[in-house]
Amino acid sequence: MFRKQIPNIVTLCNLLCGCAALYFISNDAYPQAAFCIGLGLLADFSDGMVARALGVSNPLGVQLDSLADMVSFGVVPGYMLFSLLYENFYGTTAPEEWCIPWLAFPGFLFTAFAAYRLAKFNIDTRQSVDFVGIPTPASTMFVIGLVMVKSYMYDGNEWMFHPAFIYVITLILSFLMISEIKHFSLKFKNLSWKGNESRFIIIFVSIILLIIFRSLGICLIITLYIIMSIFGHLKSGNQEPNHSPI
Repeated sequence: MFRKQIPNIVTLCNLLCGCAALYFISNDAYPQAAFCIGLGLLADFSDGMVARALGVSNPLGVQLDSLADMVSFGVVPGYMLFSLLYENFYGTTAPEEWCIPWLAFPGFLFTAFAAYRLAKFNIDTRQSVDFVGIPTPASTMFVIGLVMVKSYMYDGNEWMFHPAFIYVITLILSFLMISEIKHFSLKFKNLSWKGNESRFIIIFVSIILLIIFRSLGICLIITLYIIMSIFGHLKSGNQEPNHSPI
């Protein structure tokens, strides 16, 4: 009985990491929050592998995974975007009683669209191999890149924290999460080059980007992933046979 619950325990570790990240964001400790989400990503990536290794699977695990993802990759990045906007418009002062910071609240659009995407994923049978729409962890990593740049590379990159840029990024990521654009999965079924070309390329390029650009490299990696997925989506669309009558 306990064996069947081990993957669920790993999934719950993801959720707990998200809860810890929320605490650190509320105290403006973005690097610690990013570290917690990194651990959450590891748990999210591992729970399926643990389930397959143990030969256990149940519908509860699928639902629990989405609930954990909603916290770590929905609420947390939305709160990060909200906090970045809040700091721009209102500084570090506490809001007046019952005052709603309307100008910062759009950051939580990310959270709303992440919820929609996760619910859609659970009932969409097309996403067994590739993803339809960008996965919430990938979108979250872009936001993580932003807060890491703010913590370690702010000088020279101030434009990335202008409210207009954050609004645009929020809208783009929100749209991509619920779009019909196919994004390839980064999970390897084997280590052969054939069939894994995109995965190997993005791993090799990611290492180079992180070495050269450090924290900014995280944003560039997700941007590269999005561009490669869009090109792949367009290519596959152009290759579909034409069934229209002659």
